Amino acid sequence: MRILGISCFYHDSAACVLEDGVIVAAAQEERFTRIRHDSAFPIEAVRYCLEEAGGIDQPIDAVAFYDKPLLTFHRLLETYLSIAPEGFTQFVEAMPNWLQTRIWVEPQITQQLDSIGVAMPEDVYFLSHHESHAASAFFPSPYQEAAVLTIDGVGEWDTATIATGRGNQLEIVQDMQFPHSLGLLYSAFTYFTGFRVNSGEYKLMGLAPYGEPVYYDLIGDNLMDLKEDGSFRLDMDYFAYLGDLKMINEKFSDLFGFRPRNPEGPIEQRYMDVAASIQKVTEEVVLRIARHAKEVTGMRHLCLAGGVALNCVANGKIVESGLFDDVWIQPAAGDAGGAVGAALAVWHSAMEKPRAADDTFDNMQGSLLGPEFSRDQIKAYLDHMGCVYEEFEEDEKWADRVASEIANQKVIGLFRGRMEFGPPAKMQSIVNLKIKYRESFRPFAPACLAEDVAEHFALEQTSPYMLLVSQVREQYLREGFTDAHPEDLTEWVNQVRSDFPAITHVDGSARVQSVGPEWNPHFHAVISRFKELTGCPMVINTSFNVRGEPIVCTPEDAYRCFRRTEMDVLVLGPFVLEKSKQPEWTDPLEWMMEFTTD
Repeated sequence: MRILGISCFYHDSAACVLEDGVIVAAAQEERFTRIRHDSAFPIEAVRYCLEEAGGIDQPIDAVAFYDKPLLTFHRLLETYLSIAPEGFTQFVEAMPNWLQTRIWVEPQITQQLDSIGVAMPEDVYFLSHHESHAASAFFPSPYQEAAVLTIDGVGEWDTATIATGRGNQLEIVQDMQFPHSLGLLYSAFTYFTGFRVNSGEYKLMGLAPYGEPVYYDLIGDNLMDLKEDGSFRLDMDYFAYLGDLKMINEKFSDLFGFRPRNPEGPIEQRYMDVAASIQKVTEEVVLRIARHAKEVTGMRHLCLAGGVALNCVANGKIVESGLFDDVWIQPAAGDAGGAVGAALAVWHSAMEKPRAADDTFDNMQGSLLGPEFSRDQIKAYLDHMGCVYEEFEEDEKWADRVASEIANQKVIGLFRGRMEFGPPAKMQSIVNLKIKYRESFRPFAPACLAEDVAEHFALEQTSPYMLLVSQVREQYLREGFTDAHPEDLTEWVNQVRSDFPAITHVDGSARVQSVGPEWNPHFHAVISRFKELTGCPMVINTSFNVRGEPIVCTPEDAYRCFRRTEMDVLVLGPFVLEKSKQPEWTDPLEWMMEFTTD
């Protein structure tokens, strides 16, 4: 039985296919169209997923959509009516799109599937937005039963939910509703600090450790009324998102005494302090809700999804609190993961199919659910391009070669195995300037051998999806590293704070990825060999793309990124390419304008 899950029309459109309840494939549309956060119907992702699951000529038994468009439309109408005549212009602009596209989802699915020769099945399910999030968190998790927490901007009416998961059943027991939303509150501050809403929130989180939470009380006293259980009400007099295309209004800026930062302007200390303040508020809210979820459900384990679950610092605080024995976070916690959740909800809840969980291993397969290219496909492309390469028949020799290049301080583009499903993971100054083309205040993440994580970081559980922030162990930190606060942000970024400077943030934390051999044997082999050569069990890991570009998906994408940047070595499957040996490459400088920043 094949179930197709779909999420689209807001941001990060995606598709997923289950075969008898097993996730066979999942991918975001942006990886194929090269349009970051592509929100269009994910026809290329659908095509790929169906091909991976036996071909598009095989029938689909059911379609699962991650949202209930009629409920969302109802919220929009009621919201516009509640503030009329304010927001009338935005209402008039929004209605044609809704009436022509977003509200009539089933006919669009039929039309899109027909365009690639796939018949629409009789069974079409529309799951609520947060039910899809909750299902994406619980059903693939390792746990037989767990509390499930979803927090995001808004889905239909809900902005946060607490649910219980037992076996193949999931029940939402409490919710918080629009317009009172932690996700939208965080996005308001994303805008205020000069970053792009719905994509720059991770920058706000990364900026927070450079500031002091001096506005924490200002936020709590004026913008929100926070209760002990984590629920709250926002004072909507300060926000504009009910009837405008903006997040905040003049009263919001007046409260802080300064205007929103120009996205191209310098990051002044006051914006760092704003970031620290809203991050502290977010952590407090998340911890209170998690504590309440524990009280309400009595569960020993916790599952997380929704856009706020991508705040890996807040996630780390939950783990540190010891509220739960273990915490599992859906790697595609945002809207893309809704495609997976919707399909799994249909399989387990609607169709009442049993679910197996061993309390140890999850069923996301390392989130390696995207396209993969064979040796012959890669070789054909390299020969077509006239590339000079070295081919390895044995994995051990391949790992030796890659590890030795890293040990020689080379920047490597590694493209092997299936593409990851979910948002990208984020020698610091070298990589920023040579590959990302950004002067960044965000340190890079350590990819550490799973067996060595606990020795180097204050983390007692695995973190395969890079969604937990933890402190570097004290013995590796430099004495007095928190004392100096240079006024120049670049100087502050490049200070040596630990034995692992490129992955250590100014507060001594790191966004940890634990790498085990189960789902990522090639990467694990490379890091293991690197440890043998250097004594260090970790390497810097950042997504394979330039700033503003989706992660590379094909050998062509990878080779183009390799040639456009100052990357030293490209590893395409079993092939290794050195930059200095490649044929001449011509590419207009305009490519750097191709992708916009966050």
